[in-house]
Amino acid sequence: MSSLCWPRPFAAVMSLTEQTSDSAPLFSSDSEADGPDERSRPATEPEAPASGVSAMRARLTVFILCYINLLNYMDRFTVAGVLPEIENFFGIDDGKSGLLQTVFICSYMFLAPCFGYLGDRYNRKYLMSVGICFWSVVTLASSYTPKEHFWALLLTRGLVGVGEASYSTIAPTIIADLYVKEKRTNMLSLFYFAIPVGSGLGYIVGSQVSSAVKNWHWALRVTPGLGGVAVLLLLFVVQEPKRGAVEARAEEQLHRTGWLTDLRALLRNRSFVLSTFGFTAVAFVTGSLALWAPTFLFRAAVFTGEKAPCSEAHCSSSDSLIFGIITCVTGVLGVASGVQVSRLLRTKTARADPLVCASGLLLSAPFLYLAIVFAQSSTIATYVFIFFGETFLSMNWAIVADILLYVVVPTRRSTAEALQIVISHLLGDAGSPYLIGVVSDSMRRTDSFLWQFRSLQLSLLLCSFVAVVGGAFFLATALFIEEDRNRAENYAPTDDGPIVVPKSGRSTRVPVSSVLI
Repeated sequence: MSSLCWPRPFAAVMSLTEQTSDSAPLFSSDSEADGPDERSRPATEPEAPASGVSAMRARLTVFILCYINLLNYMDRFTVAGVLPEIENFFGIDDGKSGLLQTVFICSYMFLAPCFGYLGDRYNRKYLMSVGICFWSVVTLASSYTPKEHFWALLLTRGLVGVGEASYSTIAPTIIADLYVKEKRTNMLSLFYFAIPVGSGLGYIVGSQVSSAVKNWHWALRVTPGLGGVAVLLLLFVVQEPKRGAVEARAEEQLHRTGWLTDLRALLRNRSFVLSTFGFTAVAFVTGSLALWAPTFLFRAAVFTGEKAPCSEAHCSSSDSLIFGIITCVTGVLGVASGVQVSRLLRTKTARADPLVCASGLLLSAPFLYLAIVFAQSSTIATYVFIFFGETFLSMNWAIVADILLYVVVPTRRSTAEALQIVISHLLGDAGSPYLIGVVSDSMRRTDSFLWQFRSLQLSLLLCSFVAVVGGAFFLATALFIEEDRNRAENYAPTDDGPIVVPKSGRSTRVPVSSVLI
């Protein structure tokens, strides 16, 4: 895995005659195009929410999206929780093990732009429903992979990325269309809390289910059933909000531009580009640690004699359990502290968000280095350093999403989310697990327990270096954030089309990630 603004309140609801093709539904009866004509309402009738979704339904929608985001990351890291058993079952080396995460991230990454394009134009809840249904079926199928066909496990893990791409690019934009200012910040923070919690649960559930039944295949059969529940909730509870309505003025409409025009505008947005490269470093580090940390800790324990090697059917699961708990706790602490520190700093500087992101990465680097170095001498010290390293690393999740949402105009946000996913995963966690595995294999002189541990230890040191580079990108983002945010808030089309974002008012920030990821 995979961890998180802007415009202002809107006082009136757009009439049906003002809707553009951007709001056209995809065979939906509750799409953003629906809604009574304001002019036909009695003067005494209370004004409906600008989004077209009631307050109660909006809260339920956020809760459901959080639940699905938790499942998303829980499924993604279930494999990491049972990786030693998978290696033992198929008889594969570290390079092939790293491919399990790489093939998933690659399909997820390349399909994200497709769903970003569709998400800006069609009914989003139906797109997510189809994707999650497909993801659940493929995940269940992957649990029946026979011992002689490791390629089948790679294929099914790659196809899982289809479902996650349909969700991760679209869900944050729905929340952005339901709330503004502090409410949006709070809801997005809640949404991104699901990233570390879901990731930790993936390690915990995967390792403990495997330990209980002495078969790692059953670890992959937990999330598909929960995914079916998610599809039903999406179809029967979630209502599609009107795009950008909560942050536009009554006399304005939202107009889309062409995809190439959107892409050119995003690539000229320096804050978006630089923060995306910063988030790429986050993805690289989290992707590497997510897959390899439990295995590294297990090998350290075997090397020092604290644990026995894997038997033919089962490996010790305590490291995955402890790492999962640490991931849950540090994720919540990191996201919450990042948001709070950013809020406090905003009263002093408009550059607070990228500065907090930079600080988180730069502070995480030395703790991750110490965790890797101390693994052979002190298990307790290793877990303490991992705790602090992951806490600082998690400070970025909510804030990165916040930056994207307030430097990009509403009609380009799904495309921006998709582009950020492509870049951050292409250069980040799509290749980092495989790279760490290949470097580990190349450094291993013998197949002894010493070199199984030492080679992986040396390759993981790369994470600390990448964290420092990511911090530098966020420092560069701070140089341009004010200018790019003002440009997005005061954006006006060059033709006679309607204004996309209000010209006055104070925008809100919403933290997050994206999403690892």
